[in-house]
Amino acid sequence: MFRQMIPICAAAFVLSTAFYTDVAAAHGNVSLEADNCVRGIEGSMVHLSTYQPQHDPEAEYCTEIPKEGNTFWVIDLVDHALRNMPIGIRVVKGNDEVQSETIKYIRSTYHPDGVIKGEFDLNEGLYTVFVTGEGVPPLHYEYPLRVQMFNYADTFRAAVVPLLVLLLLAFITNNFLKSRRLQR
Repeated sequence: MFRQMIPICAAAFVLSTAFYTDVAAAHGNVSLEADNCVRGIEGSMVHLSTYQPQHDPEAEYCTEIPKEGNTFWVIDLVDHALRNMPIGIRVVKGNDEVQSETIKYIRSTYHPDGVIKGEFDLNEGLYTVFVTGEGVPPLHYEYPLRVQMFNYADTFRAAVVPLLVLLLLAFITNNFLKSRRLQR
């Protein structure tokens, strides 16, 4: 009976490892089309990166910022056409560009190198970064930011597979112990 348990436990371990690695999806090393930090309108794309070197000098974030405090941001104008039109940035607390409190405003100007940088001090809560290109037609991109907010959905998704594996191993162990008791 014990020899039968080894392949079952090994298979459960391999499957749990294969499914669990998908949960650790990081920001880097993905194509632009799959990157959740890229916004595109009519073929024009912009990319947002945020950094908090005082907490983790290596980490790059997009819309989920783990801690409040000083946050550096970089917007890359991926499409070269955007570099030839005035681009303005507005960061607001909340999600309404008109009625929410403006945290940072950069008036429209040209960015021939395709990079717009800045920093802001963020407290816990929801913010929105609005990127507006003054072309014909005008282009409008939005990035909702969640600062130091617990994401229950991601936590649940991360816990499901290990929990199922643990339950499966408990079930197998229970059946194994029952069969040993019956053999005595």
